[in-house]
Amino acid sequence: MNYKEIVKKICIALNIEVKLEQMKLNDGVTVIEADSFEANNEIFVVTEDDQKIPLPIGEYVVENGMLLVVTQEGVIAEIKEQEAPAEEEMPEEEMKKDEEKMIEKSAVKKTVESMVKETFFSEYEALKLENETLKTQLAQMEEPKAIVHNPEPTEKVKVEAPKSTRDLVMKFINQ
Repeated sequence: MNYKEIVKKICIALNIEVKLEQMKLNDGVTVIEADSFEANNEIFVVTEDDQKIPLPIGEYVVENGMLLVVTQEGVIAEIKEQEAPAEEEMPEEEMKKDEEKMIEKSAVKKTVESMVKETFFSEYEALKLENETLKTQLAQMEEPKAIVHNPEPTEKVKVEAPKSTRDLVMKFINQ
């Protein structure tokens, strides 16, 4: 019997109801649970099969926009407002330079795009012409003749086989 079951039995025997707070992380799927979402409280990730795993070290954004900091596994270090990224204002000169770079990039992009299209269509036309040439050559070719297998020879070959060993020896001597 683990400690959770023991705590449940004690709570039932004393008629005490323990309610833990639950929140979802910013991903909308992960559920975290704690006695209360305050510093130095234990915090757990609740899995699909209701197992509780200590929340790993890191910074987490919860659905309400707060930032949850965990420096020791399973223990909340602090909860604070999420810092909004500061927007940097660019001077006018830098903005003009950026615009000029964008214009140059778009011009280069258009040039490259036109070159690619030109190359593609020239290759397409060459392949189309080659295809037409091959079609005409194929049409001019004559039909191949079917190959017919004939297992019987047209000429008869007379094969003389020696009848005995004596005939072999005599043939050898006469040569």
